[in-house]
Amino acid sequence: MKVLITDNDLGDGALEINLLKEHLNAEVLIAKCKSEDDVIKSLSDFNPDAVIVQWAPVKGKAISLMANVKIISRIGIGMDMIDLEAAAQAGIPVKNVPHYCTEEVATHAVSLGLALWRKLPQLDAEMRSGKWAAASHASSIKKVSESTIGLIGTGRIGSLVGKYFSGFGAKVITFDPYAKGHGFESVDLARIAAESDLISLHCPLTSENKYLINDEFLASTSKKPILINTSRGGLIDPSAVDRALKSGVLSGAGLDVYEVEPLPMDDILRTSPNALLTPHSSWCSIQALPELRKEAVMNVINFYKDAAK
Repeated sequence: MKVLITDNDLGDGALEINLLKEHLNAEVLIAKCKSEDDVIKSLSDFNPDAVIVQWAPVKGKAISLMANVKIISRIGIGMDMIDLEAAAQAGIPVKNVPHYCTEEVATHAVSLGLALWRKLPQLDAEMRSGKWAAASHASSIKKVSESTIGLIGTGRIGSLVGKYFSGFGAKVITFDPYAKGHGFESVDLARIAAESDLISLHCPLTSENKYLINDEFLASTSKKPILINTSRGGLIDPSAVDRALKSGVLSGAGLDVYEVEPLPMDDILRTSPNALLTPHSSWCSIQALPELRKEAVMNVINFYKDAAK
C-alpha cells in the first residue's frame, strides 16, 4: 500500500504518516508539489494506491496516469483543484473534509463583516494618527437590525452565517439553486444585489460561477454593500472589486481568499481602499487543524477498510 500526499503545509506530516502506517501499514511519500508537472512526476516515481492533496493541481493528465489509485482525498472542503469529471470518468472517488471548520469560517465571515460595518479599520487608523473623533463615521453606519444580509450559498457555513446575523435582528435573503430547508427567504441574484447591505459568499468555485462578482453585478447593487468572501478567490473579479471600492459602489470588502495564494505583493487588492484582508485563515482554530489533517487521512483509511469487508 502506497499513499502519496502531494503537498501539505499544515505540519511535519507525522500525524498523517502514523495514522496510515497504523491502519494500512502504508508507505507514505509527502511531496512538495506545486504544479501539475510536479504531481505527474510524483505519480510516475511513486505509483501510489491513494492520493491526498492540499493545494496541488490534480487535473486530467495527472488522473490519467493514476494506474493504481483507488481514492483521492482533499485536505479541505473545496475541491476546485481536482478535475472531478476526469476522476469520475476514471472511476476514482474524491472525498473532502466538509464538516471540520463550519463554525470557524462562519464566525470569521461575520467578524470581517462587523469590523467593516462598524468602521473599525478606519477608526483604528485615526486613533493611531492621533485623531479622536468618535462620530467621524456616524453618518455611514446603520443598525444591523435594520439591514438586509444577502447570502450567496446556504450550505453549512452560509446557513450558520445567516443564523448569526438573524441573531442581530437583520433580515437575511439567500441565493442558492441547490440548498433547501435553510429557513431563509430565497431570491434571485438581482434581488441580492438590489437589497443587500452586506453580501457574503459561501459557495464552491465552478466553471459556471467564476467571477460571479463582476462589474455587471456590482453595478446592479444599490445600497453600497459590504462584500465578504471566505469561500474561493475566483468567485470575484479583483479588478472589478477594486474599482467598486474606489468609486464607492462597495463600502467595504472583507476578503480571506484569493485567486493566487499567497496573495502577490503587487496584487491590486493590497491597495484597495476599505479592504480588510486576511491570509486564508478563516478555517483556523486549535480544534480545526488536527481534525482537518486526521479526517483527510481517514477518508483513505475508511475506503480501504470498507473495501476489505
